[in-house]
Amino acid sequence: MFGKLGAPEILLILVVVILLFGAKRLPDMARSLGQSMRILKTETKAMRTREDETTAAGPPPALADSASRIESQRPLAAAPGQQEDTAAAGARTQEAVGTH
Repeated sequence: MFGKLGAPEILLILVVVILLFGAKRLPDMARSLGQSMRILKTETKAMRTREDETTAAGPPPALADSASRIESQRPLAAAPGQQEDTAAAGARTQEAVGTH
């Protein structure tokens, strides 16, 4: 698309940019662009280090603790629907045996 940009083309682009934005605003725009690029670079670097730390260490302690807490709170008895069936079966067994 932009196969060959030579010196005349680049100069023409610079002249158009200066005419559009003005010579006074260009340094401010370049400065803010540089600051934005610096911020983006530091944030992506921080995200990568956080990602590396979490993958190397496994799940965070809060998640691991909550998972073990959930497992320890699981009921060992049957579900509520199954408990009724078990109680009814026990009552039928007692009636059949004759112990009431």
